[in-house]
Amino acid sequence: MTKTSFADNNQLEDYRIAMTIRQQTPMPARPLPIVIIGAGGIVETAHLPAYRKAHFPVAGIFDLDANRAHALAARTGIPRVYASIPELVEHAPAGAVFDIATPASAFLPILGQMPHGATVLLQKPMGETMEQATAIRDVCRRRRLTAAVNFQLRYAPNILAARSLIEQGVIGEIYDLEVHINVYTPWHLWTFLNGIPRVEILYHSVHYVDLIRSFLADPGSVWAHTAKQSKRPHIASTRTSIILRYGDSVRATINVNHDHEFGPRHQQSYVKWEGARGAIRTTLGLLMDYPKGVTDEFEYCVLEEGTPASWVSVPLEGTWFPDGFSGCMAALMCYAGGSSTTVPHSVEDAWRTMAVVEAAYQSSASQGTTVSYD
Repeated sequence: MTKTSFADNNQLEDYRIAMTIRQQTPMPARPLPIVIIGAGGIVETAHLPAYRKAHFPVAGIFDLDANRAHALAARTGIPRVYASIPELVEHAPAGAVFDIATPASAFLPILGQMPHGATVLLQKPMGETMEQATAIRDVCRRRRLTAAVNFQLRYAPNILAARSLIEQGVIGEIYDLEVHINVYTPWHLWTFLNGIPRVEILYHSVHYVDLIRSFLADPGSVWAHTAKQSKRPHIASTRTSIILRYGDSVRATINVNHDHEFGPRHQQSYVKWEGARGAIRTTLGLLMDYPKGVTDEFEYCVLEEGTPASWVSVPLEGTWFPDGFSGCMAALMCYAGGSSTTVPHSVEDAWRTMAVVEAAYQSSASQGTTVSYD
């Protein structure tokens, strides 16, 4: 056995901290069967790879485009293609999780067909308006669904690692949380976004709004501006700045630019937490050179009196895609199976994220405080 040696006490402490970092969501003892509604690109590139990696059984799939559903099932070994949602509901295995991976505008009619008391995972966002989000929440209540929303960034290994350090008190009380994205995003991959009135915050920055809420709770107020790109008039917005207000001592910001088409040199994609005792910074590598992505990185720094600040790199065990998706499903399965008492990404909690999204759009529409030059 190789014995690990350390040059000094600081290095020993860094090693001790690294060994306590949790990067994976607890897995259910008995994974539930999954039936999927929707056979689009996100299912093939994220849901199914995540479930294969986690050994979650997929029992069947349905899509309005039957040919697409049959082709995906043939490529990925899904044993059954359902001809309709009623057929899917009737023949789903006992205790199945209904994985609804359709555009948000389709959620309400689908949820109305779910069995009372079923377990459901909805793709994000939770509707396209606050009215839809409220209607989705209410139908889940009426049908007593155990329902969650696929806010998978919460369950990405690097985000779980950050949460683990913060919960241990390693960096102290958080006073600054920043999400900064400056990348080029190929919007042509998602044709369903063409022409709809809300895009960037609703379908992308909603992840960061939800992420910040998961660390800092509900903000008291929001300032935002979301803008479109004249080169892409069919896309409602591609750049956003949001400030979430948490009193006078905490700064929480989201700055996103999807139009940086000037090569990789100055692209950036990171989340940074600063606290009273230290800081954490992690890259979201998937967003750079999307969909290929680059390697995620994770670093933390702990201040020690009399010692220059230094950053420690921690190897990551997985990535946002697909591990965040398997973590999201695992947390829901654990709750449905009784081994967990909470669903952090429940529909009830996701509704509050949607309330912040709505406030951000209202703030952007208000165009800020007029400057007086008199």
